[in-house]
Amino acid sequence: MSTSSNPTAPPRGGTVRSLIPARIDRLAWAPFHTRMVVALGTAWVLDGIEITIAGAIAAVLTDNATLGMSTTQVGAIATVYLIGEVFGALVFGHLSDKLGRKNLFVVTLGVYLLGNALTALTWDNTALALGFLYATRFIAGAGIGGEYAAINSAIDEMIPARYRGRVDIAVNGTYWAGAILGTLSTFVLLHQIDLNVGWRLGFLLGPIIGALIWNLRRHLPESPRWLIMHGREQEAEENISIIEREVESSGQRLAPVDDSQAIDVKPGEDHGYFALVKVLFSRYPSRSILSASLMITQSFLYNAIFFTYTLVLTKFYGVSSSDAPLYLIAFCVGNLVGPLLLGRLFDTIGRRKMIAGTYLLAGVLLAVTAVLFKQGSLNAFTQTVAWCVIFFFASAGASAAYLTVSEIFPLEVRAKAIAVFFAIAQCFGAIGPVFYGALIGDGSDPTKLFVGYLIGAGVMVVGGLVEVFLGVDAEGQSLESVAAPLSAVAHRPRATG
Repeated sequence: MSTSSNPTAPPRGGTVRSLIPARIDRLAWAPFHTRMVVALGTAWVLDGIEITIAGAIAAVLTDNATLGMSTTQVGAIATVYLIGEVFGALVFGHLSDKLGRKNLFVVTLGVYLLGNALTALTWDNTALALGFLYATRFIAGAGIGGEYAAINSAIDEMIPARYRGRVDIAVNGTYWAGAILGTLSTFVLLHQIDLNVGWRLGFLLGPIIGALIWNLRRHLPESPRWLIMHGREQEAEENISIIEREVESSGQRLAPVDDSQAIDVKPGEDHGYFALVKVLFSRYPSRSILSASLMITQSFLYNAIFFTYTLVLTKFYGVSSSDAPLYLIAFCVGNLVGPLLLGRLFDTIGRRKMIAGTYLLAGVLLAVTAVLFKQGSLNAFTQTVAWCVIFFFASAGASAAYLTVSEIFPLEVRAKAIAVFFAIAQCFGAIGPVFYGALIGDGSDPTKLFVGYLIGAGVMVVGGLVEVFLGVDAEGQSLESVAAPLSAVAHRPRATG
């Protein structure tokens, strides 16, 4: 096997000298990378299934044939799940940086599977049963929140630099494949099967998919980059060798890596959230503003439109509640296709141009659609087409927001940084559905929603402008060049922007 001119060397005076980052980035795409993306990328598919099924089943749970819950009790299910996501992202994000990517992307999947499986066992509408239901939704949410932090870190650290953007964006975009699957599944489960059985089977759909990829995840190697930063150089060498052997078995010939590309690190203690705050605001203030802006703006717009689209269709366009989910499928297709078709451009044209462009274009198109809506020029079909076009671009931009957060901070705090900005985005995003729901009202006054759409457009434009001025040109660069590890001893100059 062709390795490098100087593989990971033994520690000298506590310092580890390694070519592992350069060895990862020199690899061409191979079946190993495909298997890793399939095993880890399902996190977003599961979340898409989860959110869609929970939304579709909400009304069913008020039926006396199921749990007979009140609308307030049903509404609390989504709130508890959201709180669980934030909690899981923060807790498991910290553990991912401390204990390793592999340990956590196996654990978080298990937590999600457990939470959903238990949800299906909720028995009736007693105080004890409702407490059990909310606890299981919290557990499922915690698992998915943890997935975002652990898996984004693992994918970025093991995907070669020239593919990192398109892969991360495409993986994040598969949320909408889950939404399509969830919509189609609930349409069958809630119309062809007894309601009290159908809603339970709906919550088991995600765990079935998760169980199928459980074993695939277990056999993935730990991130060699993470191992190096924690002084486990022998394990790092073993893991990168496994990856290289798999790549070579596909017919690739690996060229040696020059020693000038080596990185020297001195593994230190674990960095907690206090250390993260110091890093964010003292060393990377502009990157912190950028990350918060991109995550908050996309979350606000998505939650505002996605969670109220059926209200718009039913209140303003007279679409029946039973037919409204069919329009969602078209909406989801636009969101799915955008990242898949545009993702490559984030690696070739560049991060700053593409992120700013997708945010700004989505904002402008939403403003144009708002005017057409106010004039009464749209119907249910053309409104859905407009949303598809808007979110074709917005979806790619939103996926790139997650990519940005996961690649512009040091490895030692990467998962925690993702967790923090994910939590912030979720909190601000929760405002959207309530705000837009109030604007929609009974559908008698389109002017209020027109103003709301203009606000949403303005929010996306703000995100795009922040990217123009503060964006990081990370395309094609190693993670260590974008953000030097906190433990780096002798390396390229550290970024401070």
